[in-house]
Amino acid sequence: MTRPIELYYWPTPNGWKISIALEEMELPYKVHYVNIGAGDQFKPEFLKISPNNRMPAIVDPDGPDGAPISIFESGAILQYLARKTGKFYGTNERERVAVEEWLFWQVGGVGPMAGQAHHFLKYAPSMEPPQVLPYAQERYRREVARLYGVLDRRLADNRYVAGDFYSIADMALWGWCSLWEGQGQTLDDKPNMKRWLEEVGARPAVQRGRALGAENRADLTSNRKAQEVLFKR
Repeated sequence: MTRPIELYYWPTPNGWKISIALEEMELPYKVHYVNIGAGDQFKPEFLKISPNNRMPAIVDPDGPDGAPISIFESGAILQYLARKTGKFYGTNERERVAVEEWLFWQVGGVGPMAGQAHHFLKYAPSMEPPQVLPYAQERYRREVARLYGVLDRRLADNRYVAGDFYSIADMALWGWCSLWEGQGQTLDDKPNMKRWLEEVGARPAVQRGRALGAENRADLTSNRKAQEVLFKR
């Protein structure tokens, strides 16, 4: 019997990547909530698993050769789970290359840029004292718009981001892209991205992964303690 994977998680776009993947791959898992607003990510026991003090992370008790393995970084976790199950990674080398291109594009581009857009458009102005920085707001808003334009053009000729098959690249992107409004974006000129968001978002496993721990999501614009932990530590 497969033992459950230990998932270290908080309901954010990066956390959703892995909760969605575990649901899609029908892998048993046990959730350990890492309250990033309370500083759980800095606890020594978590740093042994994720030395960069970021979630998500996993521990698979049935790792390579049957020995346990811990993995941090969402992209690495997605690749590991896809290899472990043989699912959502394409069926040949050409497809796998496409999956990796768009997965790394998300990890290195969409995630960091969308995160900065969220910070400067939503959170920084709510800090004490308020940090309203028009240059930073416009810089990251425009870069996210550029990236979403790239995605929209890709999806004009492909049902999913890596081709005609659903993959871990879609799982990586969907959570961040679903928050487009908070990033100062519009979908009026991105019909293909809009179609993709709706199609992926309608998948039952995506809905279950997104809903995991949803009651723990909070509005950080008024939580001074969480702001101190997340933005100044």
